Amino acid sequence: MTISAREILDQKAPPPAPNPALALQRRLQASVENPSWKTGNVDPEVDHLLSPEAQEIADSLRDDGISVQVLAGTVRFTDLCILVFGALGSGISYLDVIGTDLRLASVIAITTLLALAFMQAADAYQVSVMRQSVSQLGRVLAAVALAFGTMIGLHTTTPFGEVASLDWIGFWFMVTAIGMTLFRTGVYFCVRHWMTQGRLERRAVIVGGGTAAAELIHELEAQSDNDIRICGIFDDRANDRSPPVVAGYPKLGNINSLIEFARRARVDMLIVCIPLRAEQRVLQLLAKLWILPVDIRLSAHTDKARFRSRGASFIGTVPFVDMVDKPIADWDGVAKRVFDLFFATLALVALTPVMIGTAIAIKLNSKGPILFRQKRYGFNNEIVEVLKFRSMYTELADPDAKKVVTKNDPRVTSVGRFIRKTSIDELPQLFNVLAGSLSLVGPRPHAVNAHTDNKTWDEVVDGYFARHKVKPGVTGWAQINGWRGEVDTPEKIQKRVECDVYYIENWSILFDLKILLMTPFKLLNTENAY
Repeated sequence: MTISAREILDQKAPPPAPNPALALQRRLQASVENPSWKTGNVDPEVDHLLSPEAQEIADSLRDDGISVQVLAGTVRFTDLCILVFGALGSGISYLDVIGTDLRLASVIAITTLLALAFMQAADAYQVSVMRQSVSQLGRVLAAVALAFGTMIGLHTTTPFGEVASLDWIGFWFMVTAIGMTLFRTGVYFCVRHWMTQGRLERRAVIVGGGTAAAELIHELEAQSDNDIRICGIFDDRANDRSPPVVAGYPKLGNINSLIEFARRARVDMLIVCIPLRAEQRVLQLLAKLWILPVDIRLSAHTDKARFRSRGASFIGTVPFVDMVDKPIADWDGVAKRVFDLFFATLALVALTPVMIGTAIAIKLNSKGPILFRQKRYGFNNEIVEVLKFRSMYTELADPDAKKVVTKNDPRVTSVGRFIRKTSIDELPQLFNVLAGSLSLVGPRPHAVNAHTDNKTWDEVVDGYFARHKVKPGVTGWAQINGWRGEVDTPEKIQKRVECDVYYIENWSILFDLKILLMTPFKLLNTENAY
């Protein structure tokens, strides 16, 4: 049973904190962590089509962003490779320094770690530095020179002098300096290009207008290291209470329009600009917005009080309360993609004979194509085309999923019954995984028009679209828990969505591995698979 925002606020709050801001923060976070507030369906009776101005802005923000954390980590790793391979390459040129003495490895390791530490201290991994050519090269080369200078000092004053010659160290420095110059020049051009495209900025939308929003915008723009790009303002209030233009930024629509906007544009963050004391309104907004795959921050710039560090963040000196985090972001996304590519490739190699045999059986059993293509919901409600082995007679196929498949369904071929029960029909989706539209593990992609009792599933389950905050998967936590096959009652889709949301909020690589390893055993249960 869904509990309203009012009922949540009526629940017993945590003990009051000495600081009023801390008390408000704790009450809001306690409410947000309670899953009962998560409804998140847009009222179907409300017209939330975008205005022409909002459509134009959304279309200009379709490019995928580049994670600053991933960029900095990649540059750091490449710097490390240049240093290490530069040492090994220089050693080959000076064969007299290559021997069995393991202390040489210590020289390489210490010099490399010193160089990386000095570059870190010089802010060489900050985007603001990487977008400057001369300043970036000056900092990097100075850090490398300082690291090698330190090693030369150790060479002349410690036993390291017996391990490596000064000629080798000098040649290694020269090779490293050339490599760093070429690499960092390339980084400069790439970063400048991505900055021009807006792919290295955090795109933010402000929820709520008026004076509070204007003050927030001015404070953000005053931060020298600010990477926030404000894309517009959305507010349910009329123009007499919330002006159409705030600090030079247009109001693009109401909250329902915002959900449509965030699905069409690549948005990173929603900043809710409402006073902390307006708890009821904040929770009402979150009940709609939490289904989006974005960070949601509550602006606290008007509350001049200190905040506990847990659950709070700052952009410069502007404080925010962290309400909802984007799932599987930054390095987590990279790790999941590597996981998908590795295991999907492994599965394709292992299952190729099964897939070839299935294709032959389908072709011999009935006329028509071997593969069946169906449009389904993907990440952030995008429509993706999912591949399956065809299990129905071609003339009776139902690509729009207007009628669910039931037991002894006459539309299903004899081969189709077998491959559906064993889930062999899903194997072509491994190609979707390699292409990037699906993940190996995640909420199963549902057909666009899937419905129960003449209601689409987003009408049956509050917060249904929250399952689209991550890429859909070939297998998922719902399937592991027995919720696969026919969906003929509201309870079945409700349980699937609950499992999907649990997976999203508790994701880890180990969780993915557990689901993947359990999947073959769970497929033995064919009770609901028709």
